[in-house]
Amino acid sequence: MTDQNVTASPVPTELQGQNQMADQGQEIIRQVDLLAPDLQALGKAIGRIVLGQETVIEQVLITLLSGGHALLVGAPGLGKTLLVNVCAKVLGLQNSRIQFTPDLMPSDITGAEILEQDETGRRHFRFLPGPLFGQLVLADEINRASPRTQSALLQAMAEGSVTQGGKNWPLPRPFHVLATQNPIEQEGTYPLPEAQLDRFMLQIPLDFPPLESERDMLLQTTGAVQPEPQTILNAEGLIKAQQLVRRLPVGEQVVRTILAIVRGLRPQDETASDEIRQSLDYGPGPRASQALMMAARARALLQGRLSPDLDDVYSLAPAVLSHRLGLSFAAQAEGLTTTRLIQAHLAHFS
Repeated sequence: MTDQNVTASPVPTELQGQNQMADQGQEIIRQVDLLAPDLQALGKAIGRIVLGQETVIEQVLITLLSGGHALLVGAPGLGKTLLVNVCAKVLGLQNSRIQFTPDLMPSDITGAEILEQDETGRRHFRFLPGPLFGQLVLADEINRASPRTQSALLQAMAEGSVTQGGKNWPLPRPFHVLATQNPIEQEGTYPLPEAQLDRFMLQIPLDFPPLESERDMLLQTTGAVQPEPQTILNAEGLIKAQQLVRRLPVGEQVVRTILAIVRGLRPQDETASDEIRQSLDYGPGPRASQALMMAARARALLQGRLSPDLDDVYSLAPAVLSHRLGLSFAAQAEGLTTTRLIQAHLAHFS
């Protein structure tokens, strides 16, 4: 006779953990497959209007998927403002533009408190948000502003809030700054402090487009009909994508390589070469390792892959690290650039 009250054996804890990890892995795969078409459509939608800047578009999207800020460096007229406007449209974000000048005050960007009087005659202060209260902010010619204004921007980039009237005012979510910078030798520019440069996840160089792209641009921008960008995502969708980026698994080899690249660029580190020690006054901090890890994950997701590989690390290392290095006086006198130094450093790993 069969016993009807047989108690099932408990599932071992180790097996429960394996099952849970398998379920989490399947959920990540499902979300990547679900999001991949929209992410691929983003680059194409922007590229139909911002012509000849495929690498720039990819790196801007990587920055946004990583939840970071980017510094755009290039000559005037290369479409930096257009790029930000189109990105805001296709991502469904509220955008704003700040033209930085030497006389710009912190309250000009953060906002100010104004005195109001209600119907009963009572007076009170009301906070009027400034142009910094946008989801995608173009900070044009950022290094023309004074250090005082830079400090207000640094707080916004670092903390996602601004202080006004003794109160902290949270900025919209998501919040991203895409800044443009003039060459530091130009009149009326202020060098950005190292702490603020470190807050930019990527420094993205813009170059002149190739001949065919410039030809298409010439015909497209001077015609009677201008193409309009199509909205593909929204703020909520971008936040979900950013959360997914953080969940992508990273192999141990990729982790070791990121640490070796970053630590090897610190002059005081025991792994630094003689060239690094002679060429640099200071190297990248731990935030650089974090930025390179996040950027590599975002690039993998943007391309529909489940985890980053070494090619992601090598491709993004110059954009992540170039603005985080301080060249020595001797290296500057020899005409060495941080990008060339990084490329030579990466040659030891590939």
